Amino acid sequence: MKYTKTKAVLNQLVADLSQMSMIIHQTHWYMRGPNFLKLHPLMDEFMEEIDSQLDVISERLIALDGSPYSTLKEMAENTKIQDWPGEWDKTTPERLAHLVDGYRYLEDLYRHGIEVSDVEKDFSTQDIFIGLKTAIEKKIWMIQAELGSAPEIDE
Repeated sequence: MKYTKTKAVLNQLVADLSQMSMIIHQTHWYMRGPNFLKLHPLMDEFMEEIDSQLDVISERLIALDGSPYSTLKEMAENTKIQDWPGEWDKTTPERLAHLVDGYRYLEDLYRHGIEVSDVEKDFSTQDIFIGLKTAIEKKIWMIQAELGSAPEIDE
């Protein structure tokens, strides 16, 4: 069986991208305060981008004869991205910082995928990982800028 470790990373991404989509959705629903009119519709764009990544990752896994997680139970049992209950006690900056935490985790997972796919010589998947990691790094930069901080991607 080829690409065993790469397929494991792809399936981990299926669970984690699904979770990240929900976290962004929660941020969208529970947002209040300054910048609401700008940030609320922006969360729709963030969700679309993560959902697009999920589709690319899932389809690549299927193309490699893998079986992506496809139930809420599987996603919840396998994600490593922490969620919060849907409550109104978090500020928008706190919610955005939580998004950054999730994006940083995804960036690290993509980096791991780049390394694993290199070892297994699955350069097509590696190319996908590189492109999606770059997109995640841009999101980190943008949210950090909104929070008044540097991206800190190189740390």
